[in-house]
Amino acid sequence: MLTNWLKIFLYQIKKNKFFTILNILGLSIAIAGLIFSILYWNDEQSYNSWNPEKENVFQVVNNQPRSGFLAYNVMPLGARLKQISPEVEEYCHFNPGYNGALIEYKGKTELVKKILRSEGNFFSFFPFQFVKGNIKTALKEKNNVAISEETAQRIFGNEDPMGELIKVGEKNCVVGGVYRITGKSSVEPTAVLREEYEEEIKRNADNWGSHTSFLVVKLKDPSAKEAVEKQIYQIYIDKQAKGNAKAKGISVEAFLKNYGVDIPYLEQLKTARLHSKVSNGYPEGNGNYQFLLIMLGLSILILVLSIVNYVNLATANAIRRAKEVGVRKIIGATKAQIVRQFLFETVIITVFSILFALVIVELLLPYYNEFLSKNMAMHSGQFYLQLFLVFVITVVFAGIFPALYIANFDVLKVLKGNFSRSKKGTWLRNGMLIFQFAIASFFIVGSYIVHQQVNFMMDKDLGFNGSQVLDINLNEIRKEDTYEMIHNELLKIKGVKEVSSGNFSFGSGGYFTTVFDYKGKDVEIENMSMQFGMLDMMQIKIAEGRNLSPAYASDTISSVLINRATAEMMGEKDPIGKEFRFEDEGDNPGIRILKIVGIVEDFNTYGPQRKIPPILIYHMKTISESNFLSRMYIKIAPENMEETIAAIERFWTAKVDTKYPFSYDFVDKNFARTYEGYISQRNLFSLLNLVVILIALFGLFALASYSIQSRMKEIAIRKTLGADTKTLLSTLSRQYVVFCIIGFLIALFPVYYLLNGWLENFAYRIDISLLPFVIGFFLLMLLTLTVVISRAYQATRIHVLKYLKYE
Repeated sequence: MLTNWLKIFLYQIKKNKFFTILNILGLSIAIAGLIFSILYWNDEQSYNSWNPEKENVFQVVNNQPRSGFLAYNVMPLGARLKQISPEVEEYCHFNPGYNGALIEYKGKTELVKKILRSEGNFFSFFPFQFVKGNIKTALKEKNNVAISEETAQRIFGNEDPMGELIKVGEKNCVVGGVYRITGKSSVEPTAVLREEYEEEIKRNADNWGSHTSFLVVKLKDPSAKEAVEKQIYQIYIDKQAKGNAKAKGISVEAFLKNYGVDIPYLEQLKTARLHSKVSNGYPEGNGNYQFLLIMLGLSILILVLSIVNYVNLATANAIRRAKEVGVRKIIGATKAQIVRQFLFETVIITVFSILFALVIVELLLPYYNEFLSKNMAMHSGQFYLQLFLVFVITVVFAGIFPALYIANFDVLKVLKGNFSRSKKGTWLRNGMLIFQFAIASFFIVGSYIVHQQVNFMMDKDLGFNGSQVLDINLNEIRKEDTYEMIHNELLKIKGVKEVSSGNFSFGSGGYFTTVFDYKGKDVEIENMSMQFGMLDMMQIKIAEGRNLSPAYASDTISSVLINRATAEMMGEKDPIGKEFRFEDEGDNPGIRILKIVGIVEDFNTYGPQRKIPPILIYHMKTISESNFLSRMYIKIAPENMEETIAAIERFWTAKVDTKYPFSYDFVDKNFARTYEGYISQRNLFSLLNLVVILIALFGLFALASYSIQSRMKEIAIRKTLGADTKTLLSTLSRQYVVFCIIGFLIALFPVYYLLNGWLENFAYRIDISLLPFVIGFFLLMLLTLTVVISRAYQATRIHVLKYLKYE
């Protein structure tokens, strides 16, 4: 029986090559898209799944009254919480990000980028597999360092690293262990350097306003999460609110009402990757849960569309096999046998489609990994189980309806030679076509809106000009006297036009925030310390007052600038000349009286999708906490750029940094990375839009072919009675125009609701206008009429006698 079915199937393939190719191609493209989404989903869900402590470890984040959620914590919190909370088993401070450093061993030097500085119990929270040493003693001593297996191979080769003395940056360390990271983790350091926080905690024992530490806690019972949050909140009441209320001369209740305190929130490690409330959490960053859902949802939608398309193609082709079914029924075939036969054909087509989809994925996977900055592969048991599930769902939904449809053919009508289908089931086929139009409308309009928003961001005036400006990250802290030498020597290089420096980044913003009191109002600002000339070099405009200048001695002592966002937060219409108290918590702590001498126009320090924050701008000498260099900015002439950069590199490696390799980036390119994820979403939406339109056109072509084929006798009669081609084309295409309009109307609300929700991600966004809908409607109508009229035109060229010879 199977052999017979296979022979019939091969015969039908040979007879209907075009429909078979459309079936396989449509399903393959849709399944390939779903496979890509499944791989992405599996990769993101795998983060921390290996960690046996994932349900007990929580990151402490704070919802601040002015800044929102923040990953940093006050330094004394961990010890205080451990004292009062029986639910807390232990806590650990570690730096919120990685550091790069040179590791030296027996004259050999290696640059290691992902070094994490942590307290000694780090591996209690992230129990990596230790290949050498012991997880409990790896960071036991104050000068211990644990290194990854890859780092050990780079530095020691085949030597045993245990107990060896190495130099990490400026610190002499002893290797206490070698570990292997066996799965995706929110923290994946190449080395963990023990950091002593005791002195810092003692120094900041009464400082409950400076958030500088990353803190994780391990709870004995995860269900105690809310209780611990309440305990932390009470600590903030006691340590933040009471002291600040006393300083302001108001009650604690009044302080909480007017100013508020941090509201703690414990984020479980198990869900931190995709559901964190902070953007600056674990060093490996967060996954984009919204983008993940968009990819998965659109891929499933395309698979549904391809299945609908398959059903339409199958039913369109069914009329050609009517006599085959009639003969099989006459010689004894049951309806169940016919259903199984056509399900068998669907299974074969689906298998070929999946195989072709796997080929597509294998060929495009390197580009997909580059697109998402990942390293995914198709080799897990979970993936193959998911692929089998896709196979079953496709066969069931794509095979059952066409098989039942064909099995229900009327034998007598088929064998009389004048077979025509009844209207039974027509509403379902037309409904599927309307559904295809709705999906196509969604993608066309949605793609246009996404393009509008991304282009709006890219064209937005950023408030600065970073073209031809090199951004050099300084690997080691450098004081003011070092800067003067670097500045003067760089200006001697041919092609260097301007040089300045700052303790901030165009793209990442300021490195710390502070709060100052102005007329009883707390003003939280980002600090931007810089050298003279920075604003002029970056073409940041002065709106009112004057710029900072070396001509004024006060400009390195008390003069500051603010942006318009700060002036608005202060509630001051004319802030020029106004003074305020500022607490310096750096090397020379104390209260500074700062005077505003100018206002700058707002400019973006983060990506253009984020709201511009209030910024306080001052010279590096003004605040001791900012008296260090982090980034050097060099504006170069556009002519002979390669020679200029090469000369800068020679000077840098010889006089500035003889250890670290010279590296740089252009400010405008570095800033563009802040919104490249949305550019990727735009490109993905455009690609899926093309796929959807292609599959929808397949289905439209199939149903138009079926509909017109079933009306050939009607067309012949109309031609005999004198109908011209124009009239016939209008008659045959009218229903598809109606279906197109209905499908478009169905898509209006979903596309507006979902795309408006997507636009909520942006502080600066477009308003959804009528233009995308008008363009989407006319494009969809144009494609529809092109396909339908081309098929209808072929039908009008028939020989009348061929269809009327039996009448």
